[in-house]
Amino acid sequence: MLFSSTTFLFGFLPLVLLTYFSLTKVCGKYARTAQNAVLFVFSLVFYAWGEPLYSLLMCASIIVAYFTGILADKSRLPEHKKNSKLPLTAMLTAVVWNLGLLLFFKYTDFFINTINGISGADIKPLGLALPIGISFYSFQTLSYVIDVYRGNVKCQKNILHLGTYVALFPQLIAGPIVRYVDVAEQLVNRQESLDKFAAGVKRFCVGLGKKVIIANAVGELFDTISHSSQSDLSVTASWVGIIAYTFQIYFDFSGYSDMAIGLGKMFGFDFLENFNYPYISDSITEFWRRWHISLSSWFRDYVYIPLGGNRKGKARQCVNIMVVWFLTGFWHGANWNFMMWGVYFGCILLLEKNFLLAALKKSPKVIQHIYALLLIVIGWGIFAYEDTSALLQNLKNMFGLGGLPLWNRQTTFWLSQNGILFLLAVICSTPLIKKIGERFSKSRPALYSNFCEPAECAVLLIVSVAYLAGNSFNPFLYFRF
Repeated sequence: MLFSSTTFLFGFLPLVLLTYFSLTKVCGKYARTAQNAVLFVFSLVFYAWGEPLYSLLMCASIIVAYFTGILADKSRLPEHKKNSKLPLTAMLTAVVWNLGLLLFFKYTDFFINTINGISGADIKPLGLALPIGISFYSFQTLSYVIDVYRGNVKCQKNILHLGTYVALFPQLIAGPIVRYVDVAEQLVNRQESLDKFAAGVKRFCVGLGKKVIIANAVGELFDTISHSSQSDLSVTASWVGIIAYTFQIYFDFSGYSDMAIGLGKMFGFDFLENFNYPYISDSITEFWRRWHISLSSWFRDYVYIPLGGNRKGKARQCVNIMVVWFLTGFWHGANWNFMMWGVYFGCILLLEKNFLLAALKKSPKVIQHIYALLLIVIGWGIFAYEDTSALLQNLKNMFGLGGLPLWNRQTTFWLSQNGILFLLAVICSTPLIKKIGERFSKSRPALYSNFCEPAECAVLLIVSVAYLAGNSFNPFLYFRF
């Protein structure tokens, strides 16, 4: 089930909201437990909507996290401070379980196909369907147990609360990667309010608009260009296609993050931000501080720093960075293009850290911004194509090595049909609209809160639903992760 579907918008969401808030008065002092039970059950239904069997796999991960968390928490007790292998064993069990799940379901066929390609063997791939959101909930349960072992948070002894955290449907399939330490208190003491609910509705509508109005439209353009014959393409059209994909992946994923954050607020949760206008960056270093913040910080805290970070010399730091970025690419999917994408950004970040960033800062801001955008678009050009031959052909086309003209009539048609869409995407990639809204809210607070905000939400919702009703093109790029 997708957030951007009529089933969710007019069926699932109203039902879960009605059930959730009706328990506040009915259950009295047990309302929070009852509400968490509602969220847990509805989250299982949400997850099982597309893959009923794999909901059992997620429940197994919750059970493993629950017991390994309790055992890892024994490291807090004085009698276990020294010479006890139990907490460490529990933590390592969680690592093996979660990474084992990822490797088995996500990468087994990749390894089999690689072995077949290298050795000429004929091992039959398993053909397993990828459990939706497995990368997200595996990282969440893993970070929970590690944080308990480190003493950063107490273990959760109520399995319902832990299950609610892991299965929580707003962030289950697309993130952000919510760490237990950030919501532990909210699981039992969060505060719902009308203002918070209204803020959540607004954030959800903004995310829905990003996804349905912009991401789907530019995604359809990329899909058209990427499947066009060489005779219809030009060098410029190849760039137009990848720029369309650049907008698609941002508005698709940040739109889902906005919807997740908005849904969280409706139920009283405060999730951390996952995107901060990454396309206004002036370097790749800045870009990765603004893009998919929850994933970047996860790899920093659970891979980069444990490997030694920058504490063991420049050479070791460079190795650590490349390890992190290879794994970042590997996390995104079982294809070589994702690993190439990770290594690509790892190399750029190394260059920036060692000398390029210092030199770049001496140049005009516009040059810095062009530099960052160019490398970002090329990076998405690697990420977009899982087929290696299609990837190489498109890169050739982009850089004039594919025998294509610089421009042709088809390019003019695509640009003329999508010029306004691109302009809208550019504007919405910046904080311009947000700043205008903030200024207006300060100068006319009553008018803004009583009329403008509700009208904005209503328009976004109506237009989004109209798009959903009239267009069958509604993919979700991060579903596969």
